[in-house]
Amino acid sequence: MPKLKLLAAVMVIGLAQLGSAQAQTDAGVVKTPGRAAVAASRTVTAEVLSVDPATRTVRLKREDGKTFEVQVGEEARNFDQLRIGDKVTMTYREGLTVSLKKGGGGATSVEETPSLERAPKGAKPGGTIGRQVRVVADVVAVNHKTRMVTLKGPEGDTVDLKVEDPKELANVKVGDQVEAVYTEALAISVQPANAK
Repeated sequence: MPKLKLLAAVMVIGLAQLGSAQAQTDAGVVKTPGRAAVAASRTVTAEVLSVDPATRTVRLKREDGKTFEVQVGEEARNFDQLRIGDKVTMTYREGLTVSLKKGGGGATSVEETPSLERAPKGAKPGGTIGRQVRVVADVVAVNHKTRMVTLKGPEGDTVDLKVEDPKELANVKVGDQVEAVYTEALAISVQPANAK
């Protein structure tokens, strides 16, 4: 599965730069009865300082002045379109939605769906890689005193979660199910040096 290896490698490099840079961060939380969602994104922009076609290595300079190198795999299209001065934008997005399914009754499950989208041939390099993980678990215990809910997944593992909102906790019963959907993606785009 070379595409999944590429996905993992690019995410590691991109996340390392996003984590250590002065990034623009946006976050938000939405709550409704029986459902909560949180989403966040971080964006870092860097300038191409050099391109080595022989080793497919690109040296980049972040807005905070720090430089780093990235080796671009053969799977990435349009490497030859990179130029000194081009602007590379990396945006990491993640989100989590948790929903209560009253009465339960469905099967517990874990599903992971990877995604990979590359720039079209002839364009500047770029693309998006990501994954979505969906988990359905049974509520097997509710402790109103400690505000803890115990969930049991499809492989029999349990996890205890603290519910901060007493009104939400009052709505949770043994036998209900919780569905959690986690999504993460890293988008990389390149703009020509002369673009405004």
